[in-house]
Amino acid sequence: MPGVPEPTELAELSAVTAELCEVQPGGALAEVLRGVRPVFADSPAARAALPELLGDDGELVVPTGQRAILAPLRGRRRVIGAALFLRRPERLAFEADDLLVAAQLATHSALGIDKAVLYGREAYIADELQRTMLPETLPRPTGVRLASRYLPAAETARVGGDWYDAIPLPGSRVALVVGDVMGHSMTSAAIMGQLRTTAQTLAGLDLPPQEVLHHLDEQAQRLGTDRMATCLYAVYDPVSHRITIANAGHPPPVLLHLGGRAEVLRVPPGAPIGVGGVDFEAVELDAPAGATLLLYTDGLVESRLRDVWTGIEQLREKLAATAQLTGPDHPPPLEALCDEVLDMLGPGDRDDDIALLAARFDGIAPSDVAYWFLEPEDAAPGRARRLARRALSRWGLEELSDSVELLVSEVVTNAVRYASRPVTLRLLRTDVLRCEVGDDVPQLPRLRQARATDEGGRGLYLVNKLARRWGATRLSTGKVVWFELNRSSSAGRAEPG
Repeated sequence: MPGVPEPTELAELSAVTAELCEVQPGGALAEVLRGVRPVFADSPAARAALPELLGDDGELVVPTGQRAILAPLRGRRRVIGAALFLRRPERLAFEADDLLVAAQLATHSALGIDKAVLYGREAYIADELQRTMLPETLPRPTGVRLASRYLPAAETARVGGDWYDAIPLPGSRVALVVGDVMGHSMTSAAIMGQLRTTAQTLAGLDLPPQEVLHHLDEQAQRLGTDRMATCLYAVYDPVSHRITIANAGHPPPVLLHLGGRAEVLRVPPGAPIGVGGVDFEAVELDAPAGATLLLYTDGLVESRLRDVWTGIEQLREKLAATAQLTGPDHPPPLEALCDEVLDMLGPGDRDDDIALLAARFDGIAPSDVAYWFLEPEDAAPGRARRLARRALSRWGLEELSDSVELLVSEVVTNAVRYASRPVTLRLLRTDVLRCEVGDDVPQLPRLRQARATDEGGRGLYLVNKLARRWGATRLSTGKVVWFELNRSSSAGRAEPG
C-alpha cells in the first residue's frame, strides 16, 4: 500500500521516538496537532514542528522532499500524540492520496491507544476500589486468632467482587464473613462494597446469621441489579465453643481439627443473594479449641481445569496434609497454613479473584468465666461488688479488686436504674480482665462531663479514666456495656490528671 513504511524504516525511526515530547502552547508542533489532518513533512509548519517533536537532531533522519508525513493521533476527546510516516530516499515520494491513508492509519492507531489507556485506567480504579473496601487489618478478638489472604484475578479476567470481614460482637463473639459478587467489573466491586457495608451494619445490630443474609438479599433487590452474590456468615462464641453459620449459595467452609482431620462442614447451601423471596437456614456446630475454620471464595477451588467439588476435596486433603507436618497436638501456624493453601493453585492465570479467611479457635475455658443474673433493685450494685470480689480472689487477681468493684458498681447502678428485667454481669479472664453488664434498655450511655452541682453523671467518666478500653453495643434485646482492665493494678489504672 503506498505510503506505508516498511518494518526496517520503522526500526530506523524508533531510536528518535523513544522519549516523550512536551508540546509547548502556541508552538509549531501545537499548531500542527491542532490541525488534526496529516501534512507533508516538508511543509513550513511541519518543518518547524519536527525539531520540537524529535529533538534537535531529529530533522536529520527525516528524508527530504515529500517522503515524510506528520499525522496527529487524535483519540476520542483529545490529541494524544503524533505519527511520522517515512519513505526511503530511493523510493518514490508520497502523493496527495497518501495523506488519506495516513489519516486512516493515524485514526485507528489513536483509537486503539486511547481504548487501551481507558481500559487500564478503569482496571486500576476498580482494583483500588476493591482493595480499599477490604479490611486493612483484622481485629484481635478474645479467644480466636485470624489470618487472611486476597489474590486478584489475572489481568485478563479483571477485578472481581470477592470480600471477607471479621467483626467483633458483644459478649466476646466475632462474626466471620466471606462473599463473592458475580462478574468482573467496577460494578461488581461497587456492589461488593455496598453489601460489605450493609453486613457490618447488620452485625452491629447483633442479628442472627440467617437474618443478616435475609437483609442482604433485600438490599440486593433494592439495588435493582442483575448481579447475584454468594455469602457465608458465621458467628463464633469463644465462651460456649460453638459457631452458628448461615449460607447463601457459597462453597462450604472446611474445619481442620486439632488431630489433623479436615472436615467439610455440612451447611445448608441456600440461594445466592439477589434471588429474592427465599429463606435462609442457620446451623449451630461445635467449634473445639485448637480447630481452624477456613472460609474462602470459589476462585480457590474452581477453575477451567476442575469443578468446585473436586477443588473442595483437594483443599480438604491439602489441609490434612499440612496438619500432619506439625503433629496431632500442635496445629500448623495460621499464616503458614494460608500460604500452603494458596500453593494448591499452581502456576498459570487465575480465572477469578480469591478471598481467604482463616480462624483459629482458642476459646475461653469455663474456669475463666463468671456469670450472674442481678435483679433490678437497689441492692444489685452491692451484690455485684461482692460477686466480682470473690471471682477475682478465685483467679488470684486481688490487686484489681478496688478498680473492678468501683467500675462494676457504677455500670450496674446505671443499668438497674431503668431496667425492667434482670441485669446480667459477666467477667472474663483472658490476657485482660473483661467485664460485661447487659440490660433490656436499648439506649446507649453517653459520656459527659458532670457539673460540680450534679449528684450523678460521673460513672462513665470513671470508667473512661480507669479502664483500658470500654464501649457499649446495642442488641436486639437491649444493650451491653463493657470495659477491660490489664491484669495488673498499675497497668489497669490511669495516670491522675
